[in-house]
Amino acid sequence: MPQESDSNHPKITQGPLNGLKVLDIATIIAGPMAATLLSDYGADVLKVELPIKGDGARDFPPIKNGKGLWWKSINRNKKFITLDLRKPEGADILKKIIAKYDVLIENFRPGTLDKWGLSSEVLWEINPHLVILRTTGFGQDGPYRNKPGFGRIFEALGGLTFITGESDGEPMHPGYPIGDAIGSLFGAIGVLAALFKRMNNPTALGEEIDLSITEGVFRILDFLPIEYDQLGTIRSRMGNANQYSSPSAVYRTIDDHFVSLSGSTNALFACNARAIGREDLLNEPQFLNNTLRVSNSKELNKIFSNWIAKNTLSDVLKAFEAAQGTISPINSIEQIVSDPQMIYRKAIIDVADADFGSVKLSGVVPRFRNDPCEVRNTAGSLGQDNSEIYETILGLSIKEQDELRHRGVI
Repeated sequence: MPQESDSNHPKITQGPLNGLKVLDIATIIAGPMAATLLSDYGADVLKVELPIKGDGARDFPPIKNGKGLWWKSINRNKKFITLDLRKPEGADILKKIIAKYDVLIENFRPGTLDKWGLSSEVLWEINPHLVILRTTGFGQDGPYRNKPGFGRIFEALGGLTFITGESDGEPMHPGYPIGDAIGSLFGAIGVLAALFKRMNNPTALGEEIDLSITEGVFRILDFLPIEYDQLGTIRSRMGNANQYSSPSAVYRTIDDHFVSLSGSTNALFACNARAIGREDLLNEPQFLNNTLRVSNSKELNKIFSNWIAKNTLSDVLKAFEAAQGTISPINSIEQIVSDPQMIYRKAIIDVADADFGSVKLSGVVPRFRNDPCEVRNTAGSLGQDNSEIYETILGLSIKEQDELRHRGVI
């Protein structure tokens, strides 16, 4: 799979979305990341930022030599122009650009684009087939529509934070804004669904996709509504214990590493029991099926915890591998970069970068056998493609661009 990229690698767009043109006017994470996912699959994505200020995500830590490292990854595979949509002249320029694009991705508060003269109706008059992804924290309507949002807010409101953490402790957020990432996935899926309709009916009108990131977080917690509706259960925190299978928890080895164990079927339980030399557990009445094992998980987890605590990580992994058990070391990024499966699959790749020569990024997921994708470039500098885009798309001369720049439009 051609996912490697170096300074000599030709930056030729490929992938199943090759030919799709996406205009990304969103900021920070969820909206731009949805556009990046499409760009990974070959879409031609043009990112629009405010002149001088740019996208606020440019300054997100970690920072090296004044350059945001996260920025380079979450906005990879794009071209970059500056344009102030708040100015009437800037809005007019966007209208000219949008005529040549298939998808528009934005994440302003509801009504903002309308205020700038860029409502869906105006855009569809220019481009009737345009797919518009509106990414917000809470949706285009409802009592929260104008509230500000952030990844942790969406995780909290959507129910994810409440069920995360130790049973006797406070709710916990993960160490990454997973809510935004979840929103980006639903955004990309929504765009692809709308494009599928257009593919089957080329005369179909455009679509407006109303993505609430909070609802995206809630959607992945699939069992919560039906469990509460039918059983009255308010699912809460259980730490590293598993509410669906046992034994399943996080265990510490004698050499101070951590492993995670799981497996709900009788066959997998048998493998795990053999790994610790306890085939006798298979005949214990309280462990005969997964429902019984979950009911007696405290006792079962203690048995596995005690065995793992007396063995090194290497010995634990060897024993479970021999028995075909279901266990894994809990890897930090340091372990991931040296993991043989990740190395073989090229899950981390080298990508040419203007500031650092080469940087490591995650590869494209998933992979396409007949139309492979690639990471073509890291996120670029503010307005780096202004001349190319404004000349090729709008036919603006250098003098005209300079005049626009002087007026703060680009």
